[in-house]
Amino acid sequence: MTKDSVSDRDLGLITLCDLVPRPFAGSIVQDEYDLHAPWHHHDMHQLQYAFEGSMDVEDAHGRHLLPRSLAGWIPAGTRHRNSLHRIRSVSVLLSPGCIANAGTGVRILRVSPLMREMFAEAARWPLNRRLDATGHAFFAAFARLCREWITDRAPLTLPSSTDPHLARALAQVRADPAGTRMADALNAAGLSERSLRRRCQAHLGMGWDEYRRRARLLASLAALIETDYSIARIADDVGFESQSAYARAFRELTGQAPQAFRRSARSHA
Repeated sequence: MTKDSVSDRDLGLITLCDLVPRPFAGSIVQDEYDLHAPWHHHDMHQLQYAFEGSMDVEDAHGRHLLPRSLAGWIPAGTRHRNSLHRIRSVSVLLSPGCIANAGTGVRILRVSPLMREMFAEAARWPLNRRLDATGHAFFAAFARLCREWITDRAPLTLPSSTDPHLARALAQVRADPAGTRMADALNAAGLSERSLRRRCQAHLGMGWDEYRRRARLLASLAALIETDYSIARIADDVGFESQSAYARAFRELTGQAPQAFRRSARSHA
């Protein structure tokens, strides 16, 4: 069975600990995980964070890249699948009752210095162990802060589609954001250009050119955060015709210039 066919299965509810007694909260250190998880959901809210590198989370609305300046909020019951490969990362799990208005889909959150430190501290209390009094107090504070954190969403989602023809074109872009041209996408999708553009707008709520531009911007995040490459080199690597075009598109999407985003991400490290 191929990697893709495994991840396309739906395993439904995955329990991460003994349900009796149900824990209030806890953490799972994921440093040694090397996986492409199939579709599944949990009965607890989940926050995923990578201290280095990045991970990928997908739900019904699209794909979400999580470099170290961002975290992924996955409400209880949200069908999703994720991919991470031996990076230093952690999941914090919270019981459904401690977060009101948790939402129904993955949200990308900006990670503040406080949030990052609390992710690191949460590793003291693994999910499969009973919480002590300090752990209860810690996660009660974590949950209260989480109600504020989940309202500050970062617009860094790459939408997906269940239309098989369009999905093949989108996969082509995700695999090679810089190199994919319209002819490549049309060949993968088996569609005319007019049909591809119409389906893209109808299914994603954005045009084909906007989707490809966003894919390139998201592909640039890891290099922007993890390397010292110049902005001009990063822009060229992900397929922008100039540094100014890249900077303009990046600011339109994130509200920040690339250099400001880099400084902010690194100040939180």
